[in-house]
Amino acid sequence: MPITKPGRKEKLAKKGRQTKWAPVWAVLKKYGIGKRVHPSSMTKHRRSWRRTKLKIGPRKLKPSHYG
Repeated sequence: MPITKPGRKEKLAKKGRQTKWAPVWAVLKKYGIGKRVHPSSMTKHRRSWRRTKLKIGPRKLKPSHYG
């Protein structure tokens, strides 16, 4: 099976998961009730849709004059 490059939506979905944020229930599930851990410690990359833009362009389409 050949390895294919992920599409634009797959890339955006992955980058969207890599935010400096996690829900409170995820922290409780990972560390337990007794631990007081900040949710951002679970995630690695700090991203903001306002501050930094992802350099993901539109897909390259086949020229219409090729038929």
